Amino acid sequence: MYTLSKLGVAAVAAALIGTLPSGPAYAETLTLVSWGGAMQDANRKAHWEPATKALGVDFVEDTVSNGYADIKVQVDAGAVTWDVVQGGAGDALRGGADGIVEKLDYSVIDVTHGVPRGDVRAGALALLRAIQYLPGGVALAVVDPGVGAGRRGIAARTEWGCFVGPDNGVLAPAVAMVGGADMIVSLENPELRLPAEGATFDGRDLFGPTAAVLASGQAGFEDLGPAVALETVTPLMIPLVDVAPGRVEGRVLWVDHFGNAQTNIAPQDLAAAGLAKDDELVLRIGAMEFPIGWVDAYGDVASGEGLLHIDSYGQLAVAVREGRAEDRYPLETNLVVTVKSPSAEPHRVDIQGVAPAK
Repeated sequence: MYTLSKLGVAAVAAALIGTLPSGPAYAETLTLVSWGGAMQDANRKAHWEPATKALGVDFVEDTVSNGYADIKVQVDAGAVTWDVVQGGAGDALRGGADGIVEKLDYSVIDVTHGVPRGDVRAGALALLRAIQYLPGGVALAVVDPGVGAGRRGIAARTEWGCFVGPDNGVLAPAVAMVGGADMIVSLENPELRLPAEGATFDGRDLFGPTAAVLASGQAGFEDLGPAVALETVTPLMIPLVDVAPGRVEGRVLWVDHFGNAQTNIAPQDLAAAGLAKDDELVLRIGAMEFPIGWVDAYGDVASGEGLLHIDSYGQLAVAVREGRAEDRYPLETNLVVTVKSPSAEPHRVDIQGVAPAK
């Protein structure tokens, strides 16, 4: 039987934030806090009971009633009674900024919870970009709209380390980026699945525990399940750009929570087409064309004006200073967009069912 170590609990419960001191010394009894109801019950079975058993401590429970404010009141009063509190990413960021949460073990890196629901391609691209900067280890990625519907869970072994997640393409680009896998297994070891009545929470019940036992050394890769043929693993097709003199055609990969539209167009693509910053450019969406500039930063254009810029991922994004590009332009995920000089002919007249700008 495998147990979940402290490292494992952090891997499967990465959303937890808390005031548990770092280091090997723990209180004999920990106070663990969630939101009550079914969530509290799930945390107890999936995280708290195995974690405290592994640590050799007892635990008591409490519930949050006012969210982040409950934590801050305890810290400000110098009377902290909670050890680990469940919260969202916003709570963790705010708590870190206010200095009221303790540092966690940085051997567990929580990359993002910001992938749009069910968007496998967005999750795959987020992992692809992150993996280039992460130390080797175990990567857990779960964007799983097919959970409970027969898709298998897999783990891939590479020179970088191991990847764990659903076999729906979310792992494929990152695995390829690090040189490919020498072995892929289907996650079929029953000892690595947490007992649960439902079949729609494999992130908690299967993938998290699998990543945990790998990271903590409690299981070897071949203990996870039988090997599968590499060619049977689901790939993920990422659209390519089309470059010609005076124009680049690409696609919107996603629209972020700021309303910016990130494309698959790189600055090298624009250079190959003979397009440069400060050129007079046109953004073509379907049969509609919009004059737009390629600049370095939002401050290079007037308030409310659209712009093209290279975002933090190194890709071309469409944005609006102090506004939302998805409101000004008819942009949505997977839409074809063309950046071109005013005189260049589009590659095609593409009527895509584009929604009118909001």
